Amino acid sequence: MIEAAQSTGNPVLNTAVFGLFVALTLFLVFKVSTRNSSTSDYYAAGGRFTGAQNGIALSGDFLSAASFLGIAGAIAVNGYDGFLYSIGFLVAWLVNLLLIAELVRNTGRFTMGDVISFRMRQRPVRAAAATSTLVISFFYMLAQMAGAGGLVALLLGVHGKGGQAIVIMIVGLVMIFYVLVGGMQGTTWVQIVKASMLIVCVVLMTVFLLGKFGFSISALLDGAAEHNPKGDKVLTPGALYGKNGISKLDFVSLSLALILGAAGLPHVLMRFYTVPNAGQARRSVVWAVGSMSVFYLATLVIGYGASALVGADVIANSTGKENSAAPLLAFEIGGPLLLGVVAAVAFATILAVVAGLTITASASFAHDVYANIIKKGNADAPSEVRVARLTAVVVGALSIIGGIMANGQNVAFLVALAFAFAASANLSTLLYSLFWKRFNTTGTLWAMYTGLGSCLLLVIFSPVVSGKSTSIFPAASFDIFPLSNPGIVSIPVSFIAGFLGTLLSKDQGDQARQKEMEVRSLTGIGA
Repeated sequence: MIEAAQSTGNPVLNTAVFGLFVALTLFLVFKVSTRNSSTSDYYAAGGRFTGAQNGIALSGDFLSAASFLGIAGAIAVNGYDGFLYSIGFLVAWLVNLLLIAELVRNTGRFTMGDVISFRMRQRPVRAAAATSTLVISFFYMLAQMAGAGGLVALLLGVHGKGGQAIVIMIVGLVMIFYVLVGGMQGTTWVQIVKASMLIVCVVLMTVFLLGKFGFSISALLDGAAEHNPKGDKVLTPGALYGKNGISKLDFVSLSLALILGAAGLPHVLMRFYTVPNAGQARRSVVWAVGSMSVFYLATLVIGYGASALVGADVIANSTGKENSAAPLLAFEIGGPLLLGVVAAVAFATILAVVAGLTITASASFAHDVYANIIKKGNADAPSEVRVARLTAVVVGALSIIGGIMANGQNVAFLVALAFAFAASANLSTLLYSLFWKRFNTTGTLWAMYTGLGSCLLLVIFSPVVSGKSTSIFPAASFDIFPLSNPGIVSIPVSFIAGFLGTLLSKDQGDQARQKEMEVRSLTGIGA
């Protein structure tokens, strides 16, 4: 049975279920796309979503292929250490809830650049914010496209790199259509539909799995250990990150990136502008945390269940490797029909997340660079929206190319890199801008470019790019930085650079704008 799933499952059924989802969501996007002529409609859906709606959409934006495919596979193969991804992704939302959501909603209008540049010199700071947004979005999209390639190989019987590249291209083109036609309004509804499908799917799989083991967690864990070559080690910390001092340090670095990165993700921050006020922004986070808590608890059962019923060796040696754990488990417990449903949900996850990333990247370029730097704040709405749509096409094309290159990597791991970039480049500048009166333009630029540059440099010279069989370029060897995640170095570097840049600069900042920002961020007056 497992062999069949590894080969094709039922490609016709899988394709039909996925095609049905695409058709329904394209129809939905077309129906809600009538009001996308203004920048407010295209970027933020006019701020018309409620906190509950936006919270479900936030979870849809956040629960990516990394969550559904990567984490389940990491738990199935590495046990407890794989679940650390779930813990990090979930705990990260406390930073958003307590420090970011309400203040960002009150201060900005469309993008993260609005917040960071509020009391700084507009042109250099907006340019830095746009650069950061584009780099982070690109790395996040790599993970989604890599997930698409592995999923297609498993579910549709397309095993050659060329065939997978064609399907990645199709996924990218559908995503571009979502953004071009639906804007933020259409993308948000796709996120809501996708998040609802995903949560219902994992809950049903969890209940069914627990039923197979007599609703005994102990029996499930015993089965997982029995069918994993690491044995009982998968039930305790250290199976993946406890081998030596470097691996333990890598775990600390990963944890920092996961917990601090969510508050700096541009596509998450942009969602706070789709609600009418700060109260609804805060409510959005509460709804998102609630729905994601259910999901991440379910991934624990699904991951260990995949190890128990499918076997860690079978998963690790399958076409999609760790990313195949959830689909292989679906085939084992529900046959071709459940595999088809899981295929549709996984593809929906990839499409919706990439659409959210694309509209964020295109909005940042059009609003921060085109409207406020090139046109110096004098761009008309139709031309700005036109530039945003053109940027969406370019970003989509780049994500397709990058996804083809990253095909085969564990998607949870790739997303962790995007979190490291977000925490390194954006978190320090956001917190300093919102809470430090002395912070100025020089500090902003030092923090963003130093954090982003150091993170990029360390990734290039890490085992992610070369030196290992799992690297992007396995034949090369220039991995002089030993850690796979650079967060433990690049995040403190960003905070230190912002601090020193501010103190060493003679720029005292715009005190009037600083006071206005403080009042506005805390009260919402003028938002």
